[in-house]
Amino acid sequence: MILSVNNIHKSYGKEEVLKGISFDINNSEIVALVGPNGSGKSTLLNIINNLLPANNGKVNILGGSNKDPEVFRKISFMQDNTVLYDYLTGYDHLQFIGDLQRITKKHIFETAERIGIDGYLNKKVGHYSLGMKQHLLLAMALINQPKLLILDEPLNGLDPTSAIKVRELLLELAEQGTAILLSSHNLAEIDKVTSNILFLKNGVLIHEDLSAHKQVWYEIKVMDVEMAEFILSEANITTKFEGNRLYICLKDENLQNIFELLKLHNIVVLDIEKKILGTEERYKKIFFSSGGVS
Repeated sequence: MILSVNNIHKSYGKEEVLKGISFDINNSEIVALVGPNGSGKSTLLNIINNLLPANNGKVNILGGSNKDPEVFRKISFMQDNTVLYDYLTGYDHLQFIGDLQRITKKHIFETAERIGIDGYLNKKVGHYSLGMKQHLLLAMALINQPKLLILDEPLNGLDPTSAIKVRELLLELAEQGTAILLSSHNLAEIDKVTSNILFLKNGVLIHEDLSAHKQVWYEIKVMDVEMAEFILSEANITTKFEGNRLYICLKDENLQNIFELLKLHNIVVLDIEKKILGTEERYKKIFFSSGGVS
């Protein structure tokens, strides 16, 4: 068992934020924690990392209590950039963790290069952009090669290129044996790394494997959308359209047939984008079912 969260309760005054939260992570998998602002995601992550006491319940990590300091040699928690010090360099932050975790200088530089921060490692953090800070936080979290990696909004402030690299890194880490629990508002990115979702609503977890709900749609921009829709419907291909865009649900291998059919009828394809529907659709049903976010 990598992580076991058992019956966690947490209240602030009379407000009960977490109402008996329980879940396990057994393997090197990626699990996403999803919910609106104020739902208690950060509170739960802080309790798991023993930064905040629970009113009731317990957390076990890698077979030991989360209150055992030795456990934290094997896990990492990436928090937001408020934990950074503007007057220190990126290297200063990594060296401090390296000294605590008994990590060599060679490995510090290898981690910095892997994340892509080696070019500004000696600059003071006060001169970093938001994206640079996020990269430094990720390097700090990975420097001890954790068995369990916990990430709070890891994609915040990243440009599309950086977000893609972080996503690929998370998938690589999971393949190499790291279990990952991440909290994120970026539902599209979540869909690209996992189907295992913990929805946090009204202090209660709704645990779903979304692989059964996921659908791949293609948004196709064409010159003559009405004619394209007619041609495809005649071929028994279900479509919907908005403006000058068609939306088609199909598998990758069928896409070439669509292109050939449209080309045969002189329909010009201007653009195409692949869209994965899963987490966002379930989010809407869970949090908007009563007419608004709970």
